[in-house]
Amino acid sequence: MLVEHPRGVAEGATRLNRLSRLREPRVLAVIAVSAVLALLIGLQVAAWISGFDGPLASLARDYVGTPKSMSVPWAGLVLALVGVSARRRVIAAGAAIGIDAVWAALRLLDGQPFAVGNGPTIVLTALVLIAVLRWRGRERTDALRAAALGALLVLATKVGDVWLHVTSAVHPTVLDEYLLLADHALGDPAWVMGRVLDVLGPEVYAVLHWVYIELPVAAIVVAVWQLRRVVPTGIWPSHYLVRTFLVLGLVGPLFYVLFPVVGPMFAFGPDGHGFQVGDFWPTALPPLDHSPAALSFDEVTPRNCMPSMHTAWALSLFLHTRRDIDGSRAPAWLRWGGAFWLIATVAATLGFGYHYGVDLVAGAILCLTVESALRSPERGWGAFRIRLVAFGTVTFAGLLLSYRYLAVPMAEYPITAGAIVLGLLAAVSIAFHTTWFATAPIPTAKTGVTPEPATTA
Repeated sequence: MLVEHPRGVAEGATRLNRLSRLREPRVLAVIAVSAVLALLIGLQVAAWISGFDGPLASLARDYVGTPKSMSVPWAGLVLALVGVSARRRVIAAGAAIGIDAVWAALRLLDGQPFAVGNGPTIVLTALVLIAVLRWRGRERTDALRAAALGALLVLATKVGDVWLHVTSAVHPTVLDEYLLLADHALGDPAWVMGRVLDVLGPEVYAVLHWVYIELPVAAIVVAVWQLRRVVPTGIWPSHYLVRTFLVLGLVGPLFYVLFPVVGPMFAFGPDGHGFQVGDFWPTALPPLDHSPAALSFDEVTPRNCMPSMHTAWALSLFLHTRRDIDGSRAPAWLRWGGAFWLIATVAATLGFGYHYGVDLVAGAILCLTVESALRSPERGWGAFRIRLVAFGTVTFAGLLLSYRYLAVPMAEYPITAGAIVLGLLAAVSIAFHTTWFATAPIPTAKTGVTPEPATTA
């Protein structure tokens, strides 16, 4: 008869206790904060060594200097305020406006340009401190959870700025000649859209430029709408837009260093700083070189084209404006707004010469894959999710490999290649819709919303 040794049982119980303690919310929060601080400090040291601003220096200016962005700090504060009561929202917003007004006035008196953003950064920090020191229970939990989302949004932009410097520092060459060939299979949409914007004039350009740079603000509008019931109900949705935004921001930019590309207006247009192949974009298509090679480029321009993260984020915003978190159909203003933001972002990415068409396809598939991994976590990781994520991952990897190693055949047989690329995008999109929208949950009676047909996207 075999008898388990008492010492082995005790050691096993001790290990289980340690693992359970690691899963406690407070321990996880400490680990997460420590990891973020370590990342920020490491990036700041690397920035000092390389001679450019790091995340901590940029954050310091948000407190006592001129903020780099006027909208991102406010977006972070607005997101943080979903976790507190309406009275506290008014107090926090008023304090932020007052601080911003004082700082803006001091800058103007000193002859500096107008800027805002100090107020929301200071108030967001104060909100965290007050929640930790004075509030208890669900009140503190909701406030800190929302504040963490707002802070992560701000810090993600700081880390992203440093990462763009890294992409140009580690890759002296770019692969734009390969993408020019691959993009021929899609009809060279960047050149087409660039000429269209020239015809439409400066008014359309201004609107698209605003849409392009204010994507975080649109995301906050959607996120606040999704989280509007957190305070009255105490229930956080299992999935919402901010989660997808943050994961995309973590995963997507990794491919910038694997597939360095600067975009048409830099490699083939007027903004190449002397490294461009020629001044072609958008008036004339460059001659197709069937012996493509990596191009030497400057150490300033970010290699941030592949995949198009603006497309990925705008598509995720579009998807989250289709339905409410309970499965009911979203209001018309939100659905139309999400559609407008996606269309305008796609037009801007191509029309400004920032991306090739194949970048956008890769960004869209990346978005659908990440969203499939995160969406409806209560449904678990069944075969339906594994198949969809695997399909998206394989398609994404296959496209990137094709752009790099099959660019010449794609240009030689553009109709076939274009049909395959668009067909893969359509296949992933149909699989996504079938999985997440055709089988969307029917809202419960207590929501007070009339259920829509399950197949309506």
